Amino acid sequence: MDIAYIPSPSTGVIHLGPLPLRGYAFCIIIGVFVAVWYGNKRWIARGGKAGTVADIAVWAVPFGLVGGRLYHVITDYQLYFSEGENWVDAFKIWEGGLGIWGAIALGAVGAWIGCRRRGIPLPAWADALAPAIAIAQAIGRWGNWFNQELYGKETDLPWALKITEGTNREAGLYHPTFLYESLWCIGVAVLVIWADRRFKLGHGRAFALYVAAYCVGRAWIEYMRVDEAHTILGLRLNVWTSIVVFVLAVTYMVISARLRPGREEIVEPEPAKAGTAKPDADSEDKAAAEDSAQATEDASDVDASDVDASDVDAESAKKG
Repeated sequence: MDIAYIPSPSTGVIHLGPLPLRGYAFCIIIGVFVAVWYGNKRWIARGGKAGTVADIAVWAVPFGLVGGRLYHVITDYQLYFSEGENWVDAFKIWEGGLGIWGAIALGAVGAWIGCRRRGIPLPAWADALAPAIAIAQAIGRWGNWFNQELYGKETDLPWALKITEGTNREAGLYHPTFLYESLWCIGVAVLVIWADRRFKLGHGRAFALYVAAYCVGRAWIEYMRVDEAHTILGLRLNVWTSIVVFVLAVTYMVISARLRPGREEIVEPEPAKAGTAKPDADSEDKAAAEDSAQATEDASDVDASDVDASDVDAESAKKG
């Protein structure tokens, strides 16, 4: 007899007339809003301006969603392009399937575009957003609960996840890997916040710490999952990805700390104020010409005064 377990929702979508409200999408949207809100607070604390994070997120979020979906479709192509499958399902993002690796990679491209347009260093912006992204992931993982997907092996633990019979799944009690990853991401966020305050991380090192810490958790959580996945030398593809990305993140932290120690003093330059702009070359030439003309005029006045004085002296001599 099962004493306790985590129930799964009977449905992942609620219909308001013709409008479907999907739990998966809600979790992603809520995660994005929380990330922008908290990231904005951290950006202001670093010396940035309110609203900048949201402006750059307008570029980063769409790129991230596309990148996350592309990574999932490419690494799990058999779900959409094998015999008997419908390739159109690859576009149904609301049914689940976002790869964090692709989301971060392509999202970084979008963030780079937004930062470049604002004249902001991408590493500083990424450092401010690092724990906020981890929190967004923690919230977004609950979308898998609504879809009853990405669970682990069977278990009789009190916190087992109850899965109901459905397409490509069997009813039973399984490890709630979505919950494990959600809690791990919260821990990663706390770690990054603490390390950033303690060591004054800068130049992208707070973001690299987030990436490295997430990879550690993702590796062991991925190993517990039972959903179909490609394997290399007996390990799931995402485990190998975690290992490679972890090494890259740690390497970046070490090299960056040696080449650019400390933290950026200015993360968002002040725009030039009206009337304080540096004069251009034409203005300087014009001013120089005016000064030269004035000097010539003054010299002429002096010469004329000398001539008049000479005339006066000569006339005085004749009278004497």
